[in-house]
Amino acid sequence: MLGDGDAGLGGRFPLVDDLYNITTSWTCEMVPNGFISLFWCSSLYPFKQGVGGPGTGRLRGSVSLRQRPIPRVTFQAGDPYYISKRTREEWLAKWKMEAEKKALLVSVMNAMEDHEEMEPEPQQKEEVSQPTDPASPTVATTPEPVAMAGGDKTSPKTADTEPEYEDGRGFSIGELVWGKLRGFSWWPGRIVSWWMTGRSRAAEGTRWVMWFGDGKFSVVCVEKLLPLSSFSNAFHQPTYSKQPMYKKAIYEVLQVASTRAGKAFIACPESDETDTSKSVDLQSKQMIEWAKTGFQPTGPKGLEPPEEERNPYKEVYPDVWVEPEAAAYTPPPAKKPRKSTAAEKPKVKEMIDEGTRERLVYEVRQKCRSIEDICISCGSLNVSREHPLFAGGMCQSCKNCFLECAYQYDDDGYQSYCTICCGGREVLMCGNNNCCRCFCVECVDLLVGPGAAQIAIKEDPWSCYMCEKGQKGVFGLLERRTDWPCRLQHFFANNHDQDFEPPKLYPPVMAEKRQPIRVLSLFDGIATGLLVLKELGIQVERYVASEVCEDSVTVGIVRHQGRIMYVGDVRNVTRKHLHEWGPFDLVIGGSPCNDLSIVNPARKGLYEGTGRLFFEFYRLLHEARPKEGDNRPFFWLFENVVAMGVSDKRDISRFLECNPVMIDAKEVSAAHRARYFWGNLPGMNRPLTAMCTDRLDLQECLEHGRTAKFGKVRTITTRSNSIKQGKDQHFPVFMNEKEDILWCTEMERVFGFPVHYTDVSNMSRLARQRLLGRSWSVPVIRHLFAPLKEYFACV
Repeated sequence: MLGDGDAGLGGRFPLVDDLYNITTSWTCEMVPNGFISLFWCSSLYPFKQGVGGPGTGRLRGSVSLRQRPIPRVTFQAGDPYYISKRTREEWLAKWKMEAEKKALLVSVMNAMEDHEEMEPEPQQKEEVSQPTDPASPTVATTPEPVAMAGGDKTSPKTADTEPEYEDGRGFSIGELVWGKLRGFSWWPGRIVSWWMTGRSRAAEGTRWVMWFGDGKFSVVCVEKLLPLSSFSNAFHQPTYSKQPMYKKAIYEVLQVASTRAGKAFIACPESDETDTSKSVDLQSKQMIEWAKTGFQPTGPKGLEPPEEERNPYKEVYPDVWVEPEAAAYTPPPAKKPRKSTAAEKPKVKEMIDEGTRERLVYEVRQKCRSIEDICISCGSLNVSREHPLFAGGMCQSCKNCFLECAYQYDDDGYQSYCTICCGGREVLMCGNNNCCRCFCVECVDLLVGPGAAQIAIKEDPWSCYMCEKGQKGVFGLLERRTDWPCRLQHFFANNHDQDFEPPKLYPPVMAEKRQPIRVLSLFDGIATGLLVLKELGIQVERYVASEVCEDSVTVGIVRHQGRIMYVGDVRNVTRKHLHEWGPFDLVIGGSPCNDLSIVNPARKGLYEGTGRLFFEFYRLLHEARPKEGDNRPFFWLFENVVAMGVSDKRDISRFLECNPVMIDAKEVSAAHRARYFWGNLPGMNRPLTAMCTDRLDLQECLEHGRTAKFGKVRTITTRSNSIKQGKDQHFPVFMNEKEDILWCTEMERVFGFPVHYTDVSNMSRLARQRLLGRSWSVPVIRHLFAPLKEYFACV
């Protein structure tokens, strides 16, 4: 037999299939025994060649003279879409009917082939099975039977007895497994029948997998599957801590496993006062410990599916159709309903698998497609906007992921996920001391070129594709945008999926009519607001602050000579109090971010824990607003972290009836500190410009005799290890030939506070760092408050 693609001694007889617009041909080859073998070929678009893969794009058929049908290539669905119960039932009925019809056709064809085999034929060469490329496991080539005009309908083979996954490689229907897709950790799933997906059969050596967590389907080759009993090897704790969907998937699969194994776990008794999230977390912890110890006492045997789940034509997976609450949730409309764009740009329900991006990138290399037409993060064709950093598009799902993860950093100071796709398990960290970006191996090899990741690993230090000055910012298909800083700022400033009425604008007040300002500061911290108003020269008539931290209150009392009226817990402030203390011209605050930041694996969200304190701000803001007919200038400001969930940010914007502005303190200070600001202050969207007195470099913040190892430090938080920098966890300062931490006075300069501002009541270094880690950056607040000089009396 000659190699694939060689014509040998035979010739080619072209056939053109107008239905699929794919050129097909019959290839005849001379074999050693003197017979001629015919092979059917199809010129498909080429895939990357792998072991056992299609290589040249031609698929080898059998020796039969009967023409084989054209294979179909299927891809996993991209953005999840949801169906109603009625539509689901209609689809299930339709799929069962199609399955029975296909089974009937297969039985007719099998009967015809059995009849042909009874006739004497020359010796034939062994049939070669259709190849499946392990390098791209989710590409399933599925031959379907040719419809016959008629045939014997007696003794048909029903759909219930039609064999599936009978290749002897394990992983039958109903089994709980781990599956590996490129760019993701090992993910739990369940082997399902092809008819549940509404698509075609999986090729030999592959399985249809329904993923827990989001209910999507993928075709995965058996080489990339593991039984659930390999829990201790496949479970990835960092992903569990940071990705809610992975956490949900683990909880779901272990619930199924515990039901099969007959293992019961103690759950908190349900009541009105029960914290649901705590109960779920407690049960999840118990189940994970049970799984890590080998699913005792039954072991892997107890995880086998019951007999009723092995039948692919029984509806035993009702949870498959449960809509993920985060994606299905649609917020109530704002006061100004958003204009529908459904008629202008209909949503494309596309099929995406892990081989889609590779195929599309190949087409870009062949100049058959523009890179701006595909999402370079996942391979989707449903592009909603341009990628802010590199040439290429971005779909809505990857946009939401980018918004959440772009400013999320690990303990080593580097981004938690890839700069391109916001995913990746193995990432390359930039060796530039002032850069904290990461790039995953998959994106580098795919977009820069095969082997580029290994070359980068050997370089020490390695400058990432955002820092590298050579090659004009072009690295294979990865082309850095020349105006990426402006695009990134614009990306966060215009990433809003809700439209609101513009805030009420107040005309500047005549100088002779300006009055001192009256401020209500909620979650005041160390009185950054009052400090900035003093620096701007604005006269403050009254400054009422709500703060529960005793150290913060001490700093405010000492540094502002008792001019602050502290009122305790914000939850105890009532309407009557506001009428006694007011009226107020400015309401500011930033509720605790612990339960909102996605960096916190134990976060409870906006509606639980400290996240609920936002609604206290909203309540008091509503009470402090001027009454109808009162046209005096009234301003407000609310601050929180950028690394929050998209749904939480959307809900905050819906209550405050405006979209946030993202401001990073690195533009006016020596530290990274990206924050969202909601408010109606004039000019919040104007560019952030540093003043001559701002310390933009870390060296300018240090005491004499100390040398900065970095130009800027990463975000300083309440945690002591946030002072360490870089992948090697270096201290940022060099003194007396040794590394050293930042001193408290130096941290105060980094934040823009006066030296020794927090040096009161013999507080320790860690206590002072905790106060600074929760505070605002003084230059940023000065930038936001500056327009208030046009409305209130100044010194």
